[in-house]
Amino acid sequence: MREAFPLPVSLHDIRLFVAVYEEGSFTAAARREHATQSGVSQHVGKIERELGARLFLREGGKVATTPVGDDYYRRCIDVLSVYEASLVSVKTRKESLDGKVVAGLMPTMTRCALAPGLARFIAAHPNVAVRVVEGYSATLTQQVRAAELDFAIVPDSSGNRGLKSRFFHRTPELLVSRAGGAPATGGPVRLAEIAPLKLVVPSMANTRRRRIETYLASNGVKVERVLELDSMFATLDFVATTDWVAILPGIMMARAVGAGVATRLIVDPPFELDLVLLEAARRAMSPAAEAFLAMLEAEIGAMGAPWEKTPAKGQGPRIQPKTRIRRTTGARQ
Repeated sequence: MREAFPLPVSLHDIRLFVAVYEEGSFTAAARREHATQSGVSQHVGKIERELGARLFLREGGKVATTPVGDDYYRRCIDVLSVYEASLVSVKTRKESLDGKVVAGLMPTMTRCALAPGLARFIAAHPNVAVRVVEGYSATLTQQVRAAELDFAIVPDSSGNRGLKSRFFHRTPELLVSRAGGAPATGGPVRLAEIAPLKLVVPSMANTRRRRIETYLASNGVKVERVLELDSMFATLDFVATTDWVAILPGIMMARAVGAGVATRLIVDPPFELDLVLLEAARRAMSPAAEAFLAMLEAEIGAMGAPWEKTPAKGQGPRIQPKTRIRRTTGARQ
């Protein structure tokens, strides 16, 4: 009988190596994995001795990966993902869903898309404990990477090491102003024609801030004054009671009736926001998390947003895309 190949490297060793690779730091990896820096270094050193190759270059307190380390990382996240999937398969009860779901959502998602579907979900799956963490993209992305969240839905971005991503939803950006005040009335709007704007924007910590500034600069939109507010509730209240305006995702304003604000579709050129689903590359999503995600997608699909029927200057009705456009995995995106 052929001897079994020895397995001196454990899953724990691999997990610590993956943490160092994704965080780019032994200190940050130790913090993430609730370990000591020296312990993490010892486990990585063990792997390097077994492989007979350097995985990291340590110079001047900085950590850089080697080509061998890059290749080993890609294979390690496959190992961890398969292991997670095997645990999920064994633990899942066929008769009903159970467990815990921790989802990260931006205010864009929580204002209109969450509550109705969440009520149906917890009624249909009483054995699933649900926790929703509201935050902005940078914070949610880091929490997914650290496996503190099952998934997060954030604006599309690049450079998300250690994460899987796929297209989730595309929503138009809308000009939001006080109901009954200028420029509240009318159909689709070209921002350059109504400038200068007194504009409420999120801080630079929010990914959408840079997108908004790029759109305004690229299309010659003049801004008279800017006010930073990182609170969606405060933004809506302020806009509803002043002559200031905001640019907000359509998915957030699908049920704007009674909020004291009016919305207009931004056109010429259109301004749209792509949202993506983020998961940790080393983990497999549980059946409970998959069901919760399906609930969110169904709720968005059933919204019947009013701007979808608003022609944009000679164009036909807008139709939201249903097809996922990509799924990426790996160390560097």
